[in-house]
Order: sequence, then structure tokens, then C-alpha cells
Amino acid sequence: MIDFHKYQATGNDFVMIDNRERILSPQDHALFERMCHRRFGIGADGVILVQHHADYAFEMLYYNSDGRPSTMCGNGGRCVVRFAEFLRICTSETAFLAVDGPHRAHLKPDVVELEMILPYDHRVYSATEEYLHTGSPHHIVWVAPPEAADIRTEGARIRYSPQYAAQGGTNVNFVQALAPGKLAMRTYERGVEDETYSCGTGVTAAAAAHRLRYPELNSVTVKTPGGMLSVRFEDEGRPWLCGPAVAVFSGRYPIA
Repeated sequence: MIDFHKYQATGNDFVMIDNRERILSPQDHALFERMCHRRFGIGADGVILVQHHADYAFEMLYYNSDGRPSTMCGNGGRCVVRFAEFLRICTSETAFLAVDGPHRAHLKPDVVELEMILPYDHRVYSATEEYLHTGSPHHIVWVAPPEAADIRTEGARIRYSPQYAAQGGTNVNFVQALAPGKLAMRTYERGVEDETYSCGTGVTAAAAAHRLRYPELNSVTVKTPGGMLSVRFEDEGRPWLCGPAVAVFSGRYPIA
């Protein structure tokens, strides 16, 4: 048996494991997939391992619900910071290592603020479709309203389209600009292969793309099915993803 802790951030939920003693193998992908199963496991969008690191407070290893290692997860990053606070690894601020490099974070009573990488590889396909990488790849479709979009069908079509085959696919965000600095969004997540309630790197990508149209903006709020998130821009446009991250429950799970 192993202790686990379930956390969620605007409905994006994760199984957290304190793996500083290397109880689990980071290569046990079948176990991580079983943990995430919503009928036969704990149920989650992903699994996150907290591990020791010589140069940072900790290292975050992230796995999608298919059990495979993935690119950066923004909401997972905010949840792992709150979990690290529970583990007494950090208090009001910290710095940790993730798959896309180091991240700083600030912890407040109701909010975790996570420094994201500078967005890159911006591609504009048309007036309504573009792409940005924010630690994870994101295709953005500007729609009105996102509630009318066929997320599963259209998301899967774009995710598996030939233009993204060489990079292993992409996440797909259906975004509506409600006003300058205000967006609404739904996301099809690669690795989950379905809509999720929220996506932190996707919110960051949508906010960054929106800011290219309104460069005077210092922050953008984004409404997702799981709740509100905001992105604050500092230091030459570096985004900070801000929002709640809370513990849901803890338990023990059989690993053999």
C-alpha cells in the first residue's frame, strides 16, 4: 500500500505521491494509469510524484491519466506546490524543477501563483486559429461561444491532425474573447483524450495569445468549466498562473 493525496485546481484533479524515498518507480506507467481510472482507481486527470532534487526544493514528475510522462501541467504545478506546503517542504514561496525547467511559486491562503515559462513557437494559421507552446503545446480556436463547440470531436480531430503528428499531438483550446482581458475557454487535453474542467498551460496560452492583441494588458482572467483563473504578466511578459489549489481527500492505494 502507498499513501496518496488527491488535489484539484479549478476541477483539474491529480493524485499526489510523496516519492522522496523512491518507493515508486517513475517508470511504473501501468500503475499510474490504474490510479487515474475513474471506475477502478482513485480517479484523476494525472499523477504527480514529488521527488528530491539537489538544487531545488523538490522535483515534480507529471503523468497524464494514460500513465505516460507528459509535458508541463500548470494546474498540476499549482497543486504540487500546495502539496509541498502540506509536506513542510515550503511555506510562502518556493522554487521547484519540472519537465520544462525551473518554476517559482507564491503561496497565499486561497491562491497559488505559479511562474510559467515564456511562451514560444507562436504560429498563426488564420484569423481564428493559432498555436503557442507554454510548457505544453496548445492549438487555440477562437469561437463564440465555447459552449457550442463539439469539444471531443473537434478536439480529437485537431489533436491527431498530421500537422502535429511529429510532436506527438497537441492540446486544443476553444476560446471566446468576452472583452479585453476577459476570456472563456474549454479544453481537449492530450493524454486525457477528452475535455477537462480546466487546463493551466492552456489558460496561459490563451491569455498570452489574447495579450498579443492587447499588449497594454497586465493580466487576463479566464473562465473555465471548473472556475476562474487569472494570468499576470511580469518581467518582459513572463506569465504567472494564479488561482485556487486545494486538497480533496487522502487514502492508501494497493501497489502490489
